[in-house]
Parts: sequence; C-alpha cells; structure tokens
Amino acid sequence: MIQRQPLTIQKPDFTDDVAGLIYGYFFQSGVAPQPLSAQQACRVWQQKPADEGFLWLHVNLSHAASARWLQNNFSVDELFFDEIQQGSHTTRIERQNEALMAVLNDVIFDPRESSAQNATLWIWCQAGLVVSARFKPVGLIERLKGKLDELALNSSTELLTNLLVEQETVLEQIVRQANLYVDQIEERLLSHHIKSNRSELGRLRRMLLRFQRLLAPEPAALFRLINRPPAWLDREVVQDLRQFTEEFTVVLNDLTGLTERIRLLQEEIASRQLEQSNRTLFTLTVITVLALPVNIIAGFFGMNVGGIPLANNHHGFILLVLLVTLFTCVTGWLALRRRDKM
Repeated sequence: MIQRQPLTIQKPDFTDDVAGLIYGYFFQSGVAPQPLSAQQACRVWQQKPADEGFLWLHVNLSHAASARWLQNNFSVDELFFDEIQQGSHTTRIERQNEALMAVLNDVIFDPRESSAQNATLWIWCQAGLVVSARFKPVGLIERLKGKLDELALNSSTELLTNLLVEQETVLEQIVRQANLYVDQIEERLLSHHIKSNRSELGRLRRMLLRFQRLLAPEPAALFRLINRPPAWLDREVVQDLRQFTEEFTVVLNDLTGLTERIRLLQEEIASRQLEQSNRTLFTLTVITVLALPVNIIAGFFGMNVGGIPLANNHHGFILLVLLVTLFTCVTGWLALRRRDKM
C-alpha cells in the first residue's frame, strides 16, 4: 500500500518571517499610523503617490533575506548594506547619494556594572521612506514606537530627528546617573572611606569615555550634511539638525566635565593614599629608631667578656633601665619634632 506524504506548505516570498520585518507603518497627515505586514508594505510603496505620506520599515538583519527584500522592493542603496557589513558602530549622520544614512547606538548603563550592553541601529532615509535595521533589539525603537500616536509625524526626516533626540536623551540620562554615582563616591571620600573608590572611579571613567566615543555623532559628517543637504530635505529639518547639534554639544560638554571631575577625584584619592602610606612608613621608622638604644645596649651587655660595667652593682639593672628609658625618650622627642616640621 502506497502511503501519501503530506504536502509541505510553501511560504510566500514576502511574509514577515522571510523578510525579517519587525515593524512596518504607513504615516499620513492627520491619520493614525497604520501597521503594515511585509506584503502590505510592498503594495503601499508601489501604489502611494510620491508626495503623500511615508513608510517606516524596521527589519532584523539576522534574517538572511532582509537585505535582498529591501533592495528588490524599495530600492535601498547597496552602499547602506556595505556600511553595515563593515561593522562601523560610530554614531553619525551623513549624506549617501540622494538619501541620508545614520548610525545610532543605544546602551544600557549601570554604574555598578563592569560592562555595558549596547546595540547599534542603522537608518536609511529618503523622501517617503525610512528603513531602520538592527541585529540586536534597540531600546530607541521601542521607546519611539510607544510614542508614535502622540508625535503625529508628517515626514520621514521627522522620524529620523526623533530618533536622534532619543539618543541624546540616552546620553543625558547616562551623565545624570554617573553624576549621582560620583556624588556618592565623593561623600565617601569626604568621610575617609577610600578603600575601593579609586578602582570604581577608574572603571566609571573608562566606561564614560567609551560611551562618548560610541554615542557622540561625528562632527565632520554632521556639518557636511548641514552645509550640503539633499535637495528634498526641508530647511526646517536642516534647522532642527543644527539645533540638535547644539544640544548634543551641551551634553558632551557635561560629559567632558564629569570625566574631568572623576580624574580630579582619582588624583585626590591617590594623594591621600600616598600620604597614608608615608605616615605608616614614618611610624615604622620611629618604632625602629626607638628600639635602637635597647638593641645596642642589650648587644653590649650580652657580650660574654670580662669588664662588663655594673656587673657587681646591686642597682645595675635599675640604672640600665633608666639609661635606656632616657635614650628612648630623647630619640622619640627628636623624631616627633622632625615629624611636626614636615
């Protein structure tokens, strides 16, 4: 008897699973954002007028077909995927042919942890389309997704600008949390509890410098974009980018001031530890000097030779004790006098 094998169900070419689409939205003025599947996104992109609304596609790059799906259906520039393959994680926004390419980063910061988790987001933006791609989940996207209804976005560049603001907020929160943590260490320093503060400050300083390299946008690329924007970019968006640059500069200045404060605290702790070590060494030196007369006299009187003074004197022991005490007091007075002059 021949058994019939069940037919395998073939997936359509562009399901969400195959395309790697995480979120898809269509934005129109005065209308709430409309969620889209992969097939619906392709259909809307083919049918919508050029000046009516825009699409936002957020994809998972772990899916092997996601890049091919974007290139085949939305004509995303191949240079965008080349940048992703190069693995550059530095925050920047620059012009890429007639589109905008941005690299943003999101971090989870805990000043008590030795390492911080970070995730990189690559963005490709043109008139009517925004594509955001990532390998690991990015908190910037999740926070922006929760505010889509209240933002009322009208253009693709507004979405990009809001993502830039979200990253600025991340860096601002890092500076605020680090300031509070440094305040606690400074309080412990003032109360002379400096046992582990220096190592904590060193770890925090290295972490903040890493965040500064990771989250701070490249100024050269940003200024090139502001001075030579694409033709489709509105002047209001260019002005928003200038304002973003100024605000980010303020946050970076705060971060630089915080790292300088940490460096000064490290130097203060190092000087206090050095002073404490010097005092301990001086105390040991004084103890050695005070014991020197006892050792010398004991060495002389311990010699097994004739002619030892006070050997037949009934008060010899008391006289030696008084002599050693006198020498010890004089030596101690000289040592303490020298310490007061230091």
